[in-house]
Amino acid sequence: MNDSSQAFASASSFAENWRESVEALTNDLGAAPGTLGILYTGETFAPHISEMLSVVRERTGVTDWVSAAGYGVIAAGEEHFGQPGATAMILDLPGDGYRLFSGGGDAGARLAANHADWIAEATMPLAITHVDPRHREAMTAVSTMSEATNGFLIGGLTAAAGETPHQAGGASSSGGDCISGVALSPLVIEVATALSQGCTPLGEAHTVTRAQDNILIELDGRPALDVMVEEIGPELASDLRRIGGVIFAALPVPGSDTGDYTVRNLVGLDPEHKAVAIAETVSEGDPVLFCRRDRDSAVEDMRRMTEDLKRRVGDKPIRGGLYISCAARGPNQFAAPDRETDIIRETLGDFPMAGFFANGEISRDRIYAYTGVLTLFL
Repeated sequence: MNDSSQAFASASSFAENWRESVEALTNDLGAAPGTLGILYTGETFAPHISEMLSVVRERTGVTDWVSAAGYGVIAAGEEHFGQPGATAMILDLPGDGYRLFSGGGDAGARLAANHADWIAEATMPLAITHVDPRHREAMTAVSTMSEATNGFLIGGLTAAAGETPHQAGGASSSGGDCISGVALSPLVIEVATALSQGCTPLGEAHTVTRAQDNILIELDGRPALDVMVEEIGPELASDLRRIGGVIFAALPVPGSDTGDYTVRNLVGLDPEHKAVAIAETVSEGDPVLFCRRDRDSAVEDMRRMTEDLKRRVGDKPIRGGLYISCAARGPNQFAAPDRETDIIRETLGDFPMAGFFANGEISRDRIYAYTGVLTLFL
């Protein structure tokens, strides 16, 4: 499917030392044409991203880079979780085809103010977005970026045990920024993006008829726990201690034409009052459904997502791709020959790819969990 003459340059390295890793990356990238670089590392190299970026800038001649650290990195046909690693891609775009951004909760508003004409002409830019989840303005930054630019966001929350750096240009999260990335104009590059939920809904959405903060008390006028028990089936219902990591609550995304929902953990059950506590505040009138997450459902939904993209892409060459997957997926949910990258390659063919395992995934205008977001550059 891919025309290699149009493909973006990419490289990956899994050396134990960051210096050896960046040396291998730049050797493989060589003097590839391009104007914008993307660098992802595992958490081992997170403290050294600034140093790695200095090296790749100097050796590739590409000055504009965005970067982020995750629990592991993803490349074409490769997934390295919890191990040293780095992957990079260089996009060959005109200089007026993108705008870098970084800052706090108002980063989107500042981008829109400083580049109003560019955003108006771009109409609906794609924003590759990286966010530090520990920052108090993280949620605000994501929603503001989407609203202020009328853009479609893809990306993820950085994830590392200590520092969780992300950078765009010369600005880094160590200076207090919670968000950074780059907005791409659809006038200079066509993209196709899709989301894999990795879960299977167990029934139709229910209406919250009584709740307190994050506690579901009644659904459709019935005790919430009774509703959940009916849907999970007799095997799990016989021992509710087994539902951890298998059964989740899901909140449908308002206005979604693809049935998207955000998945949230169950954090407590109250058999006496027949209530269910979830990791999200809810209000009366909200829709809620229950879903099951296991390997089979994850593989099935991953295949659905890649087949949908294949249909949308048609015969257009894929120049490169970004894949951001939840840290709870990867080897925790997929295994050969049905790893995420195996399914992508089987359905869409070989093309350059970079990505990382995130602490939350960004798609459209919100933060998801347990999902995979695949973006193709055409």
